[in-house]
Amino acid sequence: MQRIPLAERMRPTTLDEVIGQTHLLGSGEILRQIVKNKEPVSLILWGPPGSGKTTLARIIAREVEAEFIELSAVTSGKKDVEKVVEHAKQNWNLHLRTILFVDEIHRFNKAQQDAFLPHVESGLITLIGATTENPSFEVINPLLSRSRVLVLEPLNKDEIITILKHALKLEKATKNVSPEALDYLAELSGGDARVALGNLELALSMNKKVTPEIVKVAAQKRVPGYDKKGEMHYNVISAFIKSMRGSSVDGTLYYLARMIDAGEDPKFIARRMVIFASEDIGLAGNGALGLALNAFQAAERIGMPESSYILFHVATALAKSEKSRQTIDAMNRAQTLAKQYPDSPVPLHLRNAPTKLMKDIGYGKGYKWEADFKPGESFLPDDLKDQKIF
Repeated sequence: MQRIPLAERMRPTTLDEVIGQTHLLGSGEILRQIVKNKEPVSLILWGPPGSGKTTLARIIAREVEAEFIELSAVTSGKKDVEKVVEHAKQNWNLHLRTILFVDEIHRFNKAQQDAFLPHVESGLITLIGATTENPSFEVINPLLSRSRVLVLEPLNKDEIITILKHALKLEKATKNVSPEALDYLAELSGGDARVALGNLELALSMNKKVTPEIVKVAAQKRVPGYDKKGEMHYNVISAFIKSMRGSSVDGTLYYLARMIDAGEDPKFIARRMVIFASEDIGLAGNGALGLALNAFQAAERIGMPESSYILFHVATALAKSEKSRQTIDAMNRAQTLAKQYPDSPVPLHLRNAPTKLMKDIGYGKGYKWEADFKPGESFLPDDLKDQKIF
């Protein structure tokens, strides 16, 4: 007989059993109110793996006495949605509610998401979508406007330890795992309860007495919570840039190390440093642009892992450098004026005068180019001569 995984056996069946997410489950909070009133609403649950999205959806369906139908956007298509709709119509005739849970809803394309709309709007289906990606980018606006987006947080270390202790009671193995091993399991989980429970189950199967060394063998290496096309990708690169901007070398190096550890393209990192050198350092350190360009060329030509030396070197230099936004501010003012005055005539003394006629009517008149020459006339068009850009 096949054994049910520990993570599945530990899955809570009521809101009171759920650990974490107190901002959604506390007294008077939205999920408590939904369950209390037995009035489900369409939800998009956005959070990292192992934070309880599926569990909460199942509990809501059970508490509001609705049929729970689960689809995975990875393996399901439009026909599967149509089958659910037909089944929901039968439930409607029997005065039964239908909750459709779509795991990884961000993987459904626009046409597939469009198929939900009329049925969500009519109330035939209550949709609960789960996603690890920012729904602002991955879920169509009409569906977002008909749903409440709830953000789930990664479980903290203490919450993971609490879950592990409950699991050990279930397994009657409380004395088999040392406090240090529990701490290490929580540390390696990355806030993912499923990962923590999976590692615990494997560690217990390997040895009756679980120590940090056994956990290390069972867990191997924790996969960073980083998807090169996902939300964490943008959060970490943002933190990297803002750390350089704030001259925090520690922050800069930490976020750089996270990106490299997750397998980020070194050229992507170097490209952002090139932009940063002009955008945020600018005139305060004209050598920064050349340094960043050299880093990009090195990343392109040398590759990993040796490119790490160059990336850490240059990122440190950029973080320590003085910062200036003078050229960027001036660029923005210049671009604004160019849009407001796109057709302002170029002053005559600045115009090119390749023919005698053009010279006779004043093109290029009075213009000289010699050291320290300062013309009395403005270089800007007449209607902009009082404007200050830099």
